[in-house]
Amino acid sequence: MSKFFIRCILVCACSILGYFIVSRYYTFPISLTGLFSGFLVSLIVLRIEKIAGDLSLPVILGGTLGMVFGLILAFLATLGLRYIPGLEHQTMIPWPYLFGLLAVILGYLGLQLGGKKGEETKRAGVTVSPEADETGGGKILDTSVIIDGRMADICDTGFIEGTLTVPRFVLDELQLIADSSDSMKRSRGRRGLDILNKMQKSNGIKIDITDVDFPKLKGVDAKLVALAKKRGCTIVTNDYNLNKVAELQGIKILNVNELANALKPLVLPGETMVVKAIKEGKEPGQGVAYLDDGTMVIVDNGNRYLKQNVEVIVTSVLQTTAGRMIFSTVKEMNNNNKKSE
Repeated sequence: MSKFFIRCILVCACSILGYFIVSRYYTFPISLTGLFSGFLVSLIVLRIEKIAGDLSLPVILGGTLGMVFGLILAFLATLGLRYIPGLEHQTMIPWPYLFGLLAVILGYLGLQLGGKKGEETKRAGVTVSPEADETGGGKILDTSVIIDGRMADICDTGFIEGTLTVPRFVLDELQLIADSSDSMKRSRGRRGLDILNKMQKSNGIKIDITDVDFPKLKGVDAKLVALAKKRGCTIVTNDYNLNKVAELQGIKILNVNELANALKPLVLPGETMVVKAIKEGKEPGQGVAYLDDGTMVIVDNGNRYLKQNVEVIVTSVLQTTAGRMIFSTVKEMNNNNKKSE
């Protein structure tokens, strides 16, 4: 049963009940105001549902407890005033209205203060329980990292456990890519959905789909940043632009590309390795090879050894935003140069 259908039932039920309640005291056409009043009540309920859906559990609990405490204080204050000498039999004081005024004021203050304390508790990382934490384990997956696929392998190794949050608007973007007329985009979208399905079946992690959205913001990246800022979460991505935008706004980022670069074996100048140059480089005489982890190796004078395994000596290592590049020279030619000298 869709949410839209359930909400329609709520609106109809409130409107009809409002009509019958007013019709017990007033005849037609005044009874029609009950229909309108019930309709307004249903809209208010739907608005409260929307606001409550955007709030985290600690904020809701804090606000509720604060409001209840405020109402209790209002009741005790009104009750205490009645026992003040000279006021207990004072008929000029409208006690019900006084209680109502105190209840509104203290209830509102309790709601606001409790909500703020709940927000502070959430930011401090204190939650009722891991299952009740709406932050979804503190990690939000973006579209690119799901399609990439390496996140599923990381989860399978057990390095990441707990709950990973996937916003509904990220799923919608994956679905849009999977339905694209472009075959490349379509295959990427379907790959992302398959990987997400695989991650849901993985042991040790739980995929939490959240319906929290930001309709006024355009673009998935902007919504991800807003959601992470609202909940104090970390964004898991391999998107360079999203990485920079989020960092500028003080949001923590886990970049899978940076993790992959950090796990690549350390190579120092002077070390030797065996590589196979598969194509010519940009500069004359250069050959280009790749290690098993995808690291590019530039081999000076390596064009003579295309499609051959050759032993090279590392001359320098360059770390770029795109990854690591290793510059080397053929060991045999390096030895010949030393002999000629």
